[in-house]
Amino acid sequence: MDEIVKQALVKWPKVPACYGWLGLDARGNWYLRDEQAQAQGPFAGGDGAGKGDQLQHAGLIEFIARNYESDSQGCWYFQNGPQRVYVELEATPLIWRVNSDFSLHDHLGRAGRWQACWLDEQGRLYLQTDAGFGLVHSLDTGYAADAIEQGRWQLQDVLAADLPQRFGYVMSPQQQAA
Repeated sequence: MDEIVKQALVKWPKVPACYGWLGLDARGNWYLRDEQAQAQGPFAGGDGAGKGDQLQHAGLIEFIARNYESDSQGCWYFQNGPQRVYVELEATPLIWRVNSDFSLHDHLGRAGRWQACWLDEQGRLYLQTDAGFGLVHSLDTGYAADAIEQGRWQLQDVLAADLPQRFGYVMSPQQQAA
């Protein structure tokens, strides 16, 4: 967490949390969800109208990445100064990128080491790593398939609906808080 964020938490310890305004999609992109986007529907599972506007500013995306973590309930948030901005998830809290040498990094740029992988009923591939659980980016499923075919990774089946409880994350902190 950034030092300036830690200082803001000390200075203003009781700022209310923010829900519904930030989303993370299945490709690791951040979305700002203003009131209009939220009124159009949920971030995940809807027709996409409620996604909002994709963030493009590199500095803001890097700031979010440095201050992104989960609480004890499994809700992921971005600590924006003294305010927690809870994140609506389209898939998982982390999106894993797989390189041709099978090395891994998440959408935040952090490295991880493979521990286990799962395939759901829709053909989506998930990884558990030493840095956390997440979905494999759709562009990297070929490399992941190579790792499985070469026997480097062992594949297990899983139902997508079971993932949040099994791996301890909340898809919609906004719904949980309501």
